[in-house]
Amino acid sequence: MTYTEAIEFLYGLRLFGAEFGLEKSFRLAELAGNPQNRLRFIHVAGTNGKGSTCAILESIYRAAGWRTGLFTSPHLVSFRERLQVNRQLIAEADVVRLVAEIQPLLREFPDGQHPTFFEVITLMALKYFAAQKCEVVIWETGLGGRLDATNIVTPLASVITNIALDHQQWLGDTPAKIAAEKAGIIKPGIPVITATAEPTALAVIRATAQERRAPLRECAAPLPDLPALTLAGEHQKQNAALALATVEVLQAQLPVSADAIRTGLATVVWPGRLQLLHLDGGRQLLLDGAHNVAGMETLRAALQTGFGGRRLVVIFGALQDKSWPGLCQVLAPLAAAIHTVPVASDRTAAPADLAAACRAAHPAATVTAHTSLADALNACKNEPFVVVTGSLYLVGEALEWLGRPRADGGERGLNEWSARPTGG
Repeated sequence: MTYTEAIEFLYGLRLFGAEFGLEKSFRLAELAGNPQNRLRFIHVAGTNGKGSTCAILESIYRAAGWRTGLFTSPHLVSFRERLQVNRQLIAEADVVRLVAEIQPLLREFPDGQHPTFFEVITLMALKYFAAQKCEVVIWETGLGGRLDATNIVTPLASVITNIALDHQQWLGDTPAKIAAEKAGIIKPGIPVITATAEPTALAVIRATAQERRAPLRECAAPLPDLPALTLAGEHQKQNAALALATVEVLQAQLPVSADAIRTGLATVVWPGRLQLLHLDGGRQLLLDGAHNVAGMETLRAALQTGFGGRRLVVIFGALQDKSWPGLCQVLAPLAAAIHTVPVASDRTAAPADLAAACRAAHPAATVTAHTSLADALNACKNEPFVVVTGSLYLVGEALEWLGRPRADGGERGLNEWSARPTGG
């Protein structure tokens, strides 16, 4: 099997959608010898900031000398981004080997019960991190928490970043309902740390923690004396405070020095989130994967505080199943010019629809609909400052366009899925 063939096999698993439930994940892990039992996890859920919080935690523990595993989603360009050890992407040969090892296990499932893409790659991650003898695994949920495939582990700590409206069609249409899904990662007696401030959501997390006798640490405010952090934006200070609270809670199991904390915060890297790129001729491109209203409000605050007074040109694309009218309401009033584009996804919102919503939200802006991101970037080639936002998929496409090593086999397509909720 070649790497391209392994990716094609994983791509084929998208046909099975994304079913929420743990039975198949537990069964897969059992068939593989339960590799999760040989690992220590920090399990991270939440609406926004999961990836950034994971990156901060990983950077701190790696600076402290711990061998780290990092499991996140979606990937921006290459599937290999999802599985990292000491921030090194999994090798193509290891992807091939893991796919080959797991394929026979899939034959144990009857028709109609085939494991999904995310269930399979979750097992790949468990097997890989165990084989690599990772000492701590930073473990991000895929969607929700309670019925997410990652929830078959018992972690050292459960971390919930925040709760906002996103994926309402699967997780619920209120903060409290969504919080109930995220709080599903809370385990009996296992400490839980949260930065959630929304009152109804926090009430659910508090109640769940009390019911499961899980010690709860709340840190809904950034630290006033936070060490220097490489990640841009005030919201990252909140994510860093959450990570530091987690490190403090786990100090007995995973000792970390003050120097390691400073080094970790000063060297953390997390692409696609307020990522400022410097192009030829002094031009700047800001990439941010804001894809829900809360995320876009965070981007708005960062633009107003960090880039105030500059002419703002935006390239904007979104998925149809997101609250894109709300995204337009938040983003459009800031911009002098808006270029709407399709996202490279079957689920893309139409650029013409996005353009109409942006014009309604800011009639004075110049709004242009494009047939591709490349067309929009070309139209902005003389602009000194351009923001690309609305979807992590779009950010990944921009990184590819800018010359980041192109992934063979259409790897950004592996982010595509359609959910089939199940009971349990």
